[in-house]
Parts: sequence; C-alpha cells; structure tokens
Amino acid sequence: MNQKTMLLLSIITLTALTACQSDNKTEENKPLKSTLDANTKSLNDLNHSPEIVSLIDFNQEADLSQVSFISASAEQIMANDGLKVNFHSKENGYSNVTLTPNEPWDWSKYDDFNLAIDIANTGQHSVQLYLDITDIDGGNYTRATNIPIGESTTYYAKMAGHDLATPDGDESVELNFMSGLRGNPDTWESDDTQFISLWGKKNLNLKGIKQISLSVQSNLFDKTITLSNLRLRNNPEFNKDYLTHIVDQYGQNATIDFADKVHNDEELKAQKIEEAKQLTGILPKDRSIYGGWKNGPKLEATGYFRAEKVNDKWSLVDPEGYLYFATGIDVIRLSNSSTMTGYDFDQSLIKARESTSVTPEDSQGLNRVDNVVSKTRKLVSPTRMNLFEWLPTYEEPLGKHFGYRKSAHSGPMKHGETYSFYAANLERKYGGKDVDVMETWRDVTLDRMIDWGFTSLGNWNDPMFYDNGRVPFFANGWIIGDFKTVSSGNDFWGAMPDVFDPKFKERALFTVKNVAEQVKNNPWCVGVFIDNEKSFGRPDSIESTYGIVLNTLQRNGKDVPTKAVFTTAMKEKYKNIAALNKAWEKNITSWETFDEGIDASLNTDAQIADYSSLLSIYVDKYFSIVDDALTTYMPNHLYMGARLPDWGMSKEVVESAAKYVDVMSYNSYKEGLPEHKWEFLSKIDKPSIIGEFHIGATDSGIYHPGLIMASDQNDRARMYKDYMNTVIDNPYFIGAHWFQYIDSPITGRAYDGENYNVGFITVTDTPYAPMVKAAKELHSTMYERRFN
Repeated sequence: MNQKTMLLLSIITLTALTACQSDNKTEENKPLKSTLDANTKSLNDLNHSPEIVSLIDFNQEADLSQVSFISASAEQIMANDGLKVNFHSKENGYSNVTLTPNEPWDWSKYDDFNLAIDIANTGQHSVQLYLDITDIDGGNYTRATNIPIGESTTYYAKMAGHDLATPDGDESVELNFMSGLRGNPDTWESDDTQFISLWGKKNLNLKGIKQISLSVQSNLFDKTITLSNLRLRNNPEFNKDYLTHIVDQYGQNATIDFADKVHNDEELKAQKIEEAKQLTGILPKDRSIYGGWKNGPKLEATGYFRAEKVNDKWSLVDPEGYLYFATGIDVIRLSNSSTMTGYDFDQSLIKARESTSVTPEDSQGLNRVDNVVSKTRKLVSPTRMNLFEWLPTYEEPLGKHFGYRKSAHSGPMKHGETYSFYAANLERKYGGKDVDVMETWRDVTLDRMIDWGFTSLGNWNDPMFYDNGRVPFFANGWIIGDFKTVSSGNDFWGAMPDVFDPKFKERALFTVKNVAEQVKNNPWCVGVFIDNEKSFGRPDSIESTYGIVLNTLQRNGKDVPTKAVFTTAMKEKYKNIAALNKAWEKNITSWETFDEGIDASLNTDAQIADYSSLLSIYVDKYFSIVDDALTTYMPNHLYMGARLPDWGMSKEVVESAAKYVDVMSYNSYKEGLPEHKWEFLSKIDKPSIIGEFHIGATDSGIYHPGLIMASDQNDRARMYKDYMNTVIDNPYFIGAHWFQYIDSPITGRAYDGENYNVGFITVTDTPYAPMVKAAKELHSTMYERRFN
C-alpha cells in the first residue's frame, strides 16, 4: 500500500467508522491522471467572491489527479456528462471518491456561500450518498442525501452565512440548528436539493479545507452515479421566515401539498370509515394464534416463547410449539409524539422528578401540567412558538393534549411545554359521544398489525397493549436511579452506570420487578429488553473502544467502585506494581497510587490486552446483574439484551452479552445486513434480533428523512423489503423491529429534536400505502422463505 493510500485512509477514518465501523478491505488508491485546465482557477487565486468558483469541473480537463478512490472506480465519459463513478461497496461496506487538494483550500474570505455539485444516477437503485468535509483541525461534518434514479440535479451543502438575529434575541447561524429540529426547512426556494445534516462539526475551519469525500456505506447493491461541476456558489437571498408558520393545525407541513395531506376534520373521519371497511383483524390460516407458522414443524409446547435451533437456523418457538419469526413495530405510544412549543412555566411549581421513578423522561406520557401551573405559562422561545400556525388554549377540548418535559437531551429548550398533534388528531378522528378514543385507537392498531402481517409489537409500546391477547408483545425497562456512574468518554444518551455500586443492583431488581408486575407472567410476552444503546464504547479507535476503562482508571477507587475492582484485578494479575509498570511502560509508585488515579494513556500491547479484560469485567457485571434480576422476577420470559447499537459493538461487549442474554439484540441503521458485517454471529452462535431500523424520505413534507434515506415512499417500501429479506435470510436472526409506528413530529420530538419520516403512519394517523403493501407482501411469504 503506497504512502498516499495510507494518508487517505487516515483522513477518512472518522467518516468510515462513525457510519459503519466495518472492517473495510480497501482497494489501492487510484488517482485519475489528467492535466490542469488553464482556464480553471483555484479558489485561493481569487480575491473576491464570484457568483461561481469552480473547484473541479468533471466535464473539463480539470485537475483530476487530486481525485482518488476506495473500493470504487471511475471513467470519464462524453463531454458534458461528467465522471461516472462505480461504488463497489457491497462486499466490504465502504466505498468512496475523495477530492484532496495539493494544498488545503482557504475559504475563509467567503462568508455566505455553499458547496454545490451536479449528480445523476445512472444505476438501478437509488443512492444514499454521504458528503464529508474535513478541515485542517481534523473537524469533520457529515451530511447525506438520496440520489434518485434519473438525470442530473444540483445538490448543495451550506458552508457559511445566513447569520440572523433570532426572535429569541441571540445572534445565530442557521447551520447551528437553534430551531431544535434535526433537519431544518430550506432557507431559500430552488429546484436544487440540500444535503441533510447528520453529525459532526457544523462550523468548520474555513481557513483550511483539506478533503471532500463522497461515499456509499453498508449498501446491499453496487451503486453508480455521475458527477460534474464541483463548485462554490453564493447563497441566494435568505428567507428570514423559513421557520415561521411551517406547521398547520394537524401537525403537517403547512407550506406544501403532498399525497394524503389532510385539510379538514371531514377528511379525517372519511379516512377512518374507508379504512374500517378494509381492516379485518383476522390472522391468516397458516398462522397460530400467536402468529407462529402452522405449516412448519411442530415442536415442544412449553406455554411460553423460547428459542431453538432448527435445521441450522435459529428460531423462536411460540407457546404452542410453532416456529415463530418476530416482525414488529416499535414505539406504539404517545410518549414520543409531542414537540416543544416554546413555552414554559414557573419552575418553583414544577415537581421534581422522583428518585424512585423507573421511567425516563422521554418514555413518559404527555404529563400535562395542572391548572395552577398552567396559569404561569410564559413564552421563552419565540423561534419555537413561531413554527406553528395554530395551538389550542388550555381551556379548549384539544388543549388536553398539551404536555410537559422536565428535561431534554438536546435542543434550544432544556425543559418546557409540549404538544401532541398526533393525539389531537386521534381525538378529531375517533372522538365522539361516549367513545373512548384510546381504546378505539388500540383496537385499530391491533387490527392493522394483524392485517399488515406483523407477528409482534416491538419495543417501547404503551403497557395498555400488554393484555391485548391478539398480538404477542415485547416488554421493556430502564435501569435509572441515583447509583454512581462512570464514563466511556462518549456517553451519547447519558452517563454509564457504575455496575459495582450496590445501588445499581438494587435498581436493576426494582426495575425488573416493576416490569414483571406490568406483564403479569403473560404468555403473550415474547421477551424483555432492558436499557438501550448503552455507550459501552465505540470501535473507532483503541481509546474509544476502551473508553470506560481509560476514564475509570483515572478516578479514585474510594469514590468509584468499578475503579476499586479494576485495581484488585490488576493486583491479582501482576502481584507487584513493578511488574505492571514494566508491562505498561509506566512509573506508578504503588498500588495505593494506582487506586487513587493514574495516567491511563495507552503505551503497550500488554496494556491493551489488560484494558480488554477490564472492559469484559465491567460488561460481564452489567449483563449478569440484569440476567439475575430477570431470573428472579421473570423466569418464563426471554432476556432480549440491551439493543447494542451498530456503532458500539466491540468484541468484548458482544462476547460478554452473549454469556447472559437469551437473544442478542442490535440496532442497525443501514440498508440491510451485509454478510461481511455479521460474520461474527457464527462465533457466538446466539439467536439475534434487530431492535431498530428505519428508512425515510422527504416527499411527505417532513424535513429530515432519517438516518437511512430513500428517494420517495415507493423507494422506501422497496428498501424496507430489501432490508427485511437480509434478516430473514440470515440463519442467526429471529426477527426485526421497525422504528417506529408514527412519524416523528415535523418540528422534532420533544426530547431531542428528531423530525424523521420513520413512521408506518403519518401524524394524521394515515397509513403510508406503499409501506403497508410492502409489509403485506413480505409477511405473506416470510416463513416459506425463512425455513424452506
């Protein structure tokens, strides 16, 4: 591998690992040979801000020697058609084309501009294309878009500008997303398509841009696009009202029309009547009462769900003994349907969170404040308030759907009033004299699940579904409380528990006991998920993999029980501190000093091996405590694990979890399950389930499609089936759950601003017809495909 290849690989590490953590096999970096067009000027040569600055025009003989590839190939085609790029990422999960200038570009003289490129899709599949821009400080900003099959379109990414004084009085930059949305509306009207923000450093150091990368990641099919005319452009005139009145009274996009948009209450009621004519709620004849496969082999009936390997394929077995494949939908509840309104109340009247609570803030109901508190309502974020064309008063009937969040993970408000347009639409649609709206919604939802072919209700569903007796369900719990914590250095959803603090075990027992009281030993409960996407570590680097160990070793064992256990483990291995110092190349004076806190930086392979064993000690303790709690209170139900995120699946964590769980669970936001990514399953040989995945688009008026992007609803349905077929075809997987039932609010869910098109239904309770059709088709042949 040549030196230039090594440099390129080091530059793209953040991009590749953040997106997929794959063990990529890279092809040699192959620059295109060309000559510099004398008419093409670099940005650094210009002393003023032109309308367009060409970086590379792929239609001309531009400086293509600065273009290189990983697992991709390219060819120059006819003039005015650009550069055809073939992404060969099917086998190893990552493929890119990278532009690396000989000297970093200095764009600091430009204060209101965007990066644009023309792209056509000449292949057979839509392409989710990631754009990564990296500066000289190592900062990287990742965005993405979907390139539909078709002719060339201009795609752009805002780099700077559109400064404004927000209604809240703060000077802000639109790139900072002070709106509280994960994806904002466009700030000018055009036929161009904006790359959508994902993660990273939003305000890059424009004095030095050292790389632009376009990549395809974890796709199921090789992809082909054509690139032309990479350039900088002045931003058009800023629409200062881009965040004003973008949401109508039904929680929909107020600025555009789209398929199935609801315009009045009569349309909602007519939709209800029409759907009722089609829903049957009757299981297919080849299904058991639990949704198992009656045409398959009949195994031992234990009265509860269990797992068994049948003909070298893992399967769940339903209580009657039939093979059972768990497909379902997450978050069938109102908790995630609310959005921040911009209002808050007198904090002295807000009751503090009870320390004994077992429900995190984002999993609680609407929690409307009482009348005394509501009288102190005050506007704290005009930006949020101005998003809405309409909000009811507290006295109106629809005012019952206000709520309150005492804390938020992210966004401009750390706490505040919320409103659920979805709950209001259920009232409009199903409400009437002597009608229990929630009971009606529950019955319609269960009919939908059965008619659409789903065999279960996924994670995070309202406990009112636990006794439904028609569709199996998964229960869940969270271990939260006042136990001590440690840190991985990247605690995405919150600090990690100190699992050796006795209070953690107490809270685990308390949590599982509470779940058991809700489930009531119900045979319709398939299993139990405890916690979600814990930050055990990220395999981006050795340091991030062993972040819990590295950070804990720096702390004092007198205050941190996990540190004290780590100290004991190393004393038992090395006996004397001199032996540890030799192995780690340290100069620690004594075990007492070690326990008080040390410089934990990594020096040697022996140290890495020890960090691996210490991480295993920590993760073993976590899963063993939860397993013991479930054995105590819920011995008849499967322990489904903690839904490991695909960005946090280090070897140690997977192997530790496999010792204790009945079913391994993973959340994987990709186009599917490429074989190379999941080869490790054969080593642990455990039944596994996908706890979360989704695919979204923007054609229903929502500003952010989600983590995996389709070109429209029809493409979304095709991609859903492609993903599910990779699950069905993998012998270790026993099911998958889609995230989630309802689209996120267009203005972002209250907890963290996610405003994704991830639902099987819209905010008006309207099913997405292409998704429903795809689900029915998939489920009608699911068992035959899996077991025959």
